[in-house]
Amino acid sequence: MQTLLGGNGTIGSVLAKELTRYTNKIRIVGRNPKKINESDELFKADLSDPEQVDRAIAGSEIVYLLVGFEYDIKVWRNQWPPLMRATLDACIKHKAKLVFFDNVYLYDIQAIPHMTESSPINPPSLKGAVRRDIAQILMEEVKNGALTALIARSADFYGPANEKSFLIETVYKNLKKGKKANWFVDAGKKHSFTYTPDAARATALLGNTPDAYNQVWHLPTDPESLNGKEWTELFAQELKTKSGLMVLPIWMIKMIGWFVPFMKEMPEMMYQYDRTYFFDSSKFMKRFPFEITSYKKGVQEIVASEK
Repeated sequence: MQTLLGGNGTIGSVLAKELTRYTNKIRIVGRNPKKINESDELFKADLSDPEQVDRAIAGSEIVYLLVGFEYDIKVWRNQWPPLMRATLDACIKHKAKLVFFDNVYLYDIQAIPHMTESSPINPPSLKGAVRRDIAQILMEEVKNGALTALIARSADFYGPANEKSFLIETVYKNLKKGKKANWFVDAGKKHSFTYTPDAARATALLGNTPDAYNQVWHLPTDPESLNGKEWTELFAQELKTKSGLMVLPIWMIKMIGWFVPFMKEMPEMMYQYDRTYFFDSSKFMKRFPFEITSYKKGVQEIVASEK
């Protein structure tokens, strides 16, 4: 049994399809789980309850932690540490391997222009501190031999049916509506994005590769890297529309945050947009035969998926 905690989210819904390459025993866990594949087992659980986490993981060979909480630092502080602890305890108890789908928030600000698995961990944001803490307790259990686990780390992502992507929400959807695309702080800076179907396919591969465990992996991401203007032009070209762009300075983002709660969470993350943001996945590419989706093809597939 391979179990997805948060299996109907942005990554889980694609990952469940990819896992059919390896198994026909897939368990989807959530408050209101829905089948992705006909043979999926559904397990309704409140993951804030450690006992329910334990029952959801019982009988699993591999567990994928894919939960995406509300983008609110209070929620992250209150919910991430206990969920990670409950997941680790259950995996150790039931001798299940763990795959944790992570982001780059824990890296030092100076690492952002070229992030690798060995980049220094020194988060400059409150959200990054939460991610550092939960990744550290996972790796501590690995180091002491209690747990077999890996961290699959992604850059900001984009892809079809992805409503949690900055790129989709502020560039693609705006252009599609005939509006100007929005970008944060500096549209001249390069910014990597991981394509969600690639991330899911690679996560399934890692989870089913025994010697991939007990380490961190950057998920495959196009090494080309485009800046805000180039991303806007790429989407506009595929949509056959005008390539308009408006850059939002930090003061405007803070002002918008007075009226839009989500935007109130964004100013501390603007260090990811005022400099080059390059996500290096060469470790993965050297280990596995994998065809990365180019940015051009990814944009084409996103636009085609909604026609």
